[in-house]
Amino acid sequence: MKDLIVTADDFGLAIEVNDAVEEAHAMGILTAASLMVGSPACADAVERAHRLPKLRVGLHLTLVEATPVLPPELVPDLVDANGMFRSDMAKAGASMFFRPSVRRQLEDEIDAQFAAFLATGLMLDHVNAHKHFHLHPTIAGTLIAVGHRYGMRAVRVPSEPLGIVRRIDPASPLAIPALTAPFTRMLRNRMVRAGLVVPDQVFGLAWSGAMTTDKLVAILDRLPPGLTEIYTHPATSGDFVGAAPGYRYAEELAALTSEPVKAALERSHALTGGFADFG
Repeated sequence: MKDLIVTADDFGLAIEVNDAVEEAHAMGILTAASLMVGSPACADAVERAHRLPKLRVGLHLTLVEATPVLPPELVPDLVDANGMFRSDMAKAGASMFFRPSVRRQLEDEIDAQFAAFLATGLMLDHVNAHKHFHLHPTIAGTLIAVGHRYGMRAVRVPSEPLGIVRRIDPASPLAIPALTAPFTRMLRNRMVRAGLVVPDQVFGLAWSGAMTTDKLVAILDRLPPGLTEIYTHPATSGDFVGAAPGYRYAEELAALTSEPVKAALERSHALTGGFADFG
């Protein structure tokens, strides 16, 4: 059996992203989206999601490259002088690990983001984290504790099959997936022990921001058995505040709606949906 979830991250970041999510779901293979509850276009994203009952929506927990949901003065050790989450992830992560006061602020912010999602009235399909920050053990543990209070049932564990990636593109840079592999294994073990649904494999690390038509077709033609998540970053353009440099947003949208990708999905005989459909 092959079960497939095709997710768009950063839902709510900008209207350009929201437009793309709606188009990719209505006219393409997109089945899920991860909502940034503190982002500027969140309200627009929520309104669209309520009009798209088959789109499964989860929480894109954001602790970097954004503003907190709580007032910055309540999470002073998580933010910089501008009230934005700290960009020095290594130092911020060390503070979370070693300082109890920072851990309390972290729990308060994560709780606030779950509460904000609950207030949307949407069903919580899944949770993942921007920049995969939940690979950090302190964030992972806090996520489990808080998430259980809000009915969290599924979490992305970014475990990418490097053998398939190499067969598709031997020149692909694999440093990041290789570097995160030990943390990914630990995260998987923790989430499974916590009774959460996790995908058997995830695609999106090696080609983050470059899930083009050829890459999606190649993945779908080699789709392994089990539950697979492919995460993407579609947008109608990359001309918005918060856009990642070098990301091929419009090409990802074109790929998600392309006929070659639809044909490859049909050839795969995979069932599609969100985590709620397979958990």
